[in-house]
Amino acid sequence: MSNLKLKGNWNELKGKIKQKYGDLTEDDLTYVEGKEDELLGRLQKKTGKTKEELAGVIKNLLEKDSKSQK
Repeated sequence: MSNLKLKGNWNELKGKIKQKYGDLTEDDLTYVEGKEDELLGRLQKKTGKTKEELAGVIKNLLEKDSKSQK
């Protein structure tokens, strides 16, 4: 899902993802702008979730984060 756009404070979001999937490492969650598919691929291998499921989790976390900042 290449149209996943990560924005805001990635470190905060990364912490929330690590809480949800405790076995993820810093390397698993290394984000480089424009390489969202690579990030999702690493997460897919570690969690067994589909890229679409993971993109949904990340989008939900982003939405919750943006609502809490308002």
